[in-house]
Amino acid sequence: MHAFDEPLPRRHPAWLAGTPVVALAVLGATGVLSWAMLSAPEARVVGLAVAHGALLGTALAWTSKGARRDQWAPLEAAIVLAFGATAAHWHPAGALAYLAVPLWLASRRTEWLGGRAWQPPVATIGGALFGLLLGGHLLVNSGLTFGYRIRTEPLAELIGWWAYDLAANVLAAESFFRAALFARAYRRWAFAPAVALATGAAVVRYLADPLLPHSIGVAVGAVFYIALLGAGNCWLLARTGSLGPGLAASALFFGTYRLLALR
Repeated sequence: MHAFDEPLPRRHPAWLAGTPVVALAVLGATGVLSWAMLSAPEARVVGLAVAHGALLGTALAWTSKGARRDQWAPLEAAIVLAFGATAAHWHPAGALAYLAVPLWLASRRTEWLGGRAWQPPVATIGGALFGLLLGGHLLVNSGLTFGYRIRTEPLAELIGWWAYDLAANVLAAESFFRAALFARAYRRWAFAPAVALATGAAVVRYLADPLLPHSIGVAVGAVFYIALLGAGNCWLLARTGSLGPGLAASALFFGTYRLLALR
């Protein structure tokens, strides 16, 4: 319980210290130009790469000890993500190309995504069970309230969504909102306000996602489940000092969520 007694005992960098401003500006301009000049499907591919690349690259820049070499990490991440998004655009099974993202990230030897991220193993198992239970509750609640059913086909499309979630969506969100934003806030504040900031930012990110169905009921449900998942993952990180349990929780939750389909 020591993790709740005081914030992470480390020095406090400035809030925006290490932010890759130039790279983020380039990504922002690229996103705007893509929506103005490209067709909607092509613009969505660029937008996905820009959004996730910005989150993942900023997380690298904020957490790296050699911050200078990570100032272009958002652009590198966006390029790798664009490869996966383009392949997925041409064929659902092409989403397997998203696996290039964790391979690229592993090559950078990040402290929060190495072997230590999955220690202790019991915490990772606990995180997986948390995500599975939360996802199971979502399945039952959505079926009873909104008339959703469990999707079993087409299998290629389902595998495509799982690949996207595992290698892009979950990885970028946990890296930024937990390993970077929550950790940075927790060094300054108590646990509760740090969780509120990181979880609130994550909720806004998912509500702004164009892939989310646009309805009041879905939006309310997204706020509830993403907030609960985010708060739980912050607790797991604060309690264990490892990102693995949160990654496992999010992977199981989103993997279950992709089973939903309208009747």
